[in-house]
Amino acid sequence: MLSSRWNALILNVLQEGPLRFSELSERAKGPGDKVLSARLKELEARGLLVRTVDAGPPVRVSYDLTRAGREFGNLAQAIERWGRELVS
Repeated sequence: MLSSRWNALILNVLQEGPLRFSELSERAKGPGDKVLSARLKELEARGLLVRTVDAGPPVRVSYDLTRAGREFGNLAQAIERWGRELVS
């Protein structure tokens, strides 16, 4: 799952709360729209995020972490803190 480039970044950005595609693209600052779209589909298929469509008008699509996605994010943040402490 994290072997795919950008997945960890996407999950980290979504820790802030639900975002629309354009907001996520702006905050992730890395993957192009095509790659971001593919990674979002992958993470949704793995049950780490949910895609919500608001019929509008206008139609709005947002992405948010599932419970599993939030738990994974918490684990990743703990590992990051541990790594920083290890090299300090």
